[in-house]
Amino acid sequence: MTGRAPAVNLDAGELRRLLEAQRAAFLAEGPPTVQVRRNRIDRLALAVLDHADALTAALHADFGSRPELVSLTTDLLGALPDVHLVRDSLEAWMQDEEVPAGAAQGMPTQLQVRPKGVVGVIGPWNFPVSLVFQPAVEALAAGNRVMIKFSEVASQTAAVFAEAVARAFDPAEVVVVRGGPATAAAFSSLPLDHLFFTGSTPVGRKVAAAAGANLVPVTLELGGKNPVVVGPGADLPVVAERVAAQRMLNAGQVCLCPDDVFVPTGLVDGFVAACREQLARFFPSYADDPGVVSVVDDANFARISALVDDARSKGATVHPVGSALPDAGTRRLPPVVIVGVTADMAVAQEEVFGPVLVVHAYSSLDEVVDHLNARPAPLAAYWYGDDGTEYRDFLRRTTSGGVTRNDMALHHGVPGAPFGGVGASGHGAYHGRVGFETFSHRRTVTVNALPFGVAPSMMPPYSDGTLAKARGRVQSQRELFRMRLSAD
Repeated sequence: MTGRAPAVNLDAGELRRLLEAQRAAFLAEGPPTVQVRRNRIDRLALAVLDHADALTAALHADFGSRPELVSLTTDLLGALPDVHLVRDSLEAWMQDEEVPAGAAQGMPTQLQVRPKGVVGVIGPWNFPVSLVFQPAVEALAAGNRVMIKFSEVASQTAAVFAEAVARAFDPAEVVVVRGGPATAAAFSSLPLDHLFFTGSTPVGRKVAAAAGANLVPVTLELGGKNPVVVGPGADLPVVAERVAAQRMLNAGQVCLCPDDVFVPTGLVDGFVAACREQLARFFPSYADDPGVVSVVDDANFARISALVDDARSKGATVHPVGSALPDAGTRRLPPVVIVGVTADMAVAQEEVFGPVLVVHAYSSLDEVVDHLNARPAPLAAYWYGDDGTEYRDFLRRTTSGGVTRNDMALHHGVPGAPFGGVGASGHGAYHGRVGFETFSHRRTVTVNALPFGVAPSMMPPYSDGTLAKARGRVQSQRELFRMRLSAD
């Protein structure tokens, strides 16, 4: 029965009871039909869309300033193309598959596509609606029940979202949990059937450790210091416009924003000037511009400000944009471009997650590749320039969750394209079919159609002929691999 959302700050026992109710309902129902799955997807989508006005107002209140258009396009509409793809493809993806080699060996074999059970989704604060909505849809598509832990930072948005979901779903189908770090820790420690987390790398480590105690499989969508490489011959004004816009999306509070821009030696001054010009064009009056997104809270405002101050105190050149000063009261932090960053500066090591862009000079691609490969793999990498030899070399020699050439994060937005990190930027992927498979278990089911049992055939006494056959197979396989090596 649908109704009211659960109270805030549930304890471990209350969370466990929600999990047990979902698991009992899942086991009683069995794998749901395609019609039931589509119905749940549609109800969740409508719960979000029906509350668009309340959600955008709550997002504005949580951030302090967030334009309605930003919230509508990112948090409410951004995931829908992929949701439609999942919904429309669902029946085909659910079908069992034959394994041809099984029948050929007298052992007909099928792969059953089964739901895992109860999926937990822990969301971040920067896009708090879309980054729980999309994985929840894919988990429902796979036939699971879903428990969502909404970010406590976006508390007003959490209240609206939780009530919207409670009106549309019985808590044994989908339930939204709210609360602070203690609730998040208890949620991460639940014996779920899968746990999906989006957030920072340090918190991701804690979530993975807590889930590991119960051997819960985990998908981690994290972040990192995403690089931009300005390749030879790139159109500098176009690059500056796009990179400046990339950095300022959601005031830089995006896991896919660029942190570091690598510019050919001799072009740095021109690039910095072009970036500052574009930023001033986007935000001519930062202090009172209604298009500005505020830094989400005091702690993040202080953290980002400290990164800039540390770089300045250690010798970096900080280029502010415009005349507005950082305003702790409104948490408006005007953009800055920093040049001359060295390894001992905090901004060289930490993900900024704010309106700060670091520009480096490089004389050869080897310098860029060595710099990136000496650090954790980022969630995204960006290249501006032609699809030439150097770009291909960059793709071959570096590792990142994804790559976009000549723009930002396009690899994230193509419906059906897998999205995820690697190493410190994440583990596993979702979006489209990959998301469906992330939350599914492929169970192998085999039948013995042979006139004998395989296990009894391996029991003693062993004949000399049987042993000779086994030795002969070893010899023939050895020769096969030797022949392949010699052909190489």
